[in-house]
Amino acid sequence: MAKTDNRPLSPHLQVYRLPMTALMSISHRATGVVLSVGTLLLAWWLIAAATSAGAFETAQGFFGSWFGMLVMFGWTLCLFYHLANGIRHLVWDTGHGFDIKTAEKMGRIVLVAAVALTLIAWIIGLAV
Repeated sequence: MAKTDNRPLSPHLQVYRLPMTALMSISHRATGVVLSVGTLLLAWWLIAAATSAGAFETAQGFFGSWFGMLVMFGWTLCLFYHLANGIRHLVWDTGHGFDIKTAEKMGRIVLVAAVALTLIAWIIGLAV
């Protein structure tokens, strides 16, 4: 009979906190998937515009609804997050920013930049 220890198995997701860089990496991949789906919506809008006035009105009706605007806001946020995080990866490719303190600071900059650029784009877009 094997001796059993009362030690917990490692790592337990209930007690283990993923580092910010891991969360940012997972988010980068997820936003890439969201951007792909958003590109399909953009293709639908362009095809509708090229097809007929009725098809374009249907697409515009969706994108102009509260749900469509919410989808587009989320897509814009994903776009700017993916862009800013991609720039962070380019900085890493130069061999800079790998220490934990700098990597977390860059992660916070990415988050702030994504939110700020999204809000700026929407403020300008709604004002025009």
